[in-house]
Amino acid sequence: MSFPKTILLGAIAGLTIFLGLPVGRIKGMSEKTRSFLSMTSTGILLFLFFDIFRQLAEPIESGLEAKNLTGSLLLLIVFILGFGFSLLGLIFFEQRFLHRATASGQKTKPSHLALMIAVGIGLHNFSEGLAIGQSAGRGAIAFAVILIIGFGLHNATEGFGIVGPLMGTEQPSWKFLGLVGLIGGGPTFLGTLVGYYFISDIASVLFLALAAGALVYILGELFYLNHQPGTKIQAGWGTLAGLLFAFLTDLILTFGGV
Repeated sequence: MSFPKTILLGAIAGLTIFLGLPVGRIKGMSEKTRSFLSMTSTGILLFLFFDIFRQLAEPIESGLEAKNLTGSLLLLIVFILGFGFSLLGLIFFEQRFLHRATASGQKTKPSHLALMIAVGIGLHNFSEGLAIGQSAGRGAIAFAVILIIGFGLHNATEGFGIVGPLMGTEQPSWKFLGLVGLIGGGPTFLGTLVGYYFISDIASVLFLALAAGALVYILGELFYLNHQPGTKIQAGWGTLAGLLFAFLTDLILTFGGV
């Protein structure tokens, strides 16, 4: 596949994230419905977290099976450093730039949380873009096309994950939705661009580790934001619905050969 066609399809795969973002502008939502929808996005992100660790384990385990202890140790170190940097970096980012109050019981603003979710998803999507670009660069055109279709469908659900905290709390502007869409989906395009010419397990592990660290912090904030005595049942059902939705989507993609 030619380079222009590859980056065009990579951009399409990333921009499908915009399909789920307009849901965040729904008005007149009850607290129980808001909690259900917000925790549905939490379930999607929770599945994404476990899926990232599955992808992280593959190159490390492959190195161990090949008795390449040095290579596996290097990837493990990259993972630890990336995970720690991302987790601690988001805490610093929120406290320094988002001006979170230090008073006990203060919660993160939903718009700030949506922004951080977009950052975490963007880091993950960069690694997906690397996979698309690497497949096309190696000449595995059919597999690259399948990846583009699969990741495009998956990114559409991630748009809903970004706006989940905003449901019934803040009505985001179209400008804000455009911003978080570019942050979350744009890295798929950038990863495709880089991956076409640059193939590296270290880069893939690094960005997956950064995404995993970000999701740990984000999930903690989402659970805290939705911890309300009157909506626990709806929150539980929402988490389950999000997990099942993401899991079934992944099974469909696996069945399709992605």
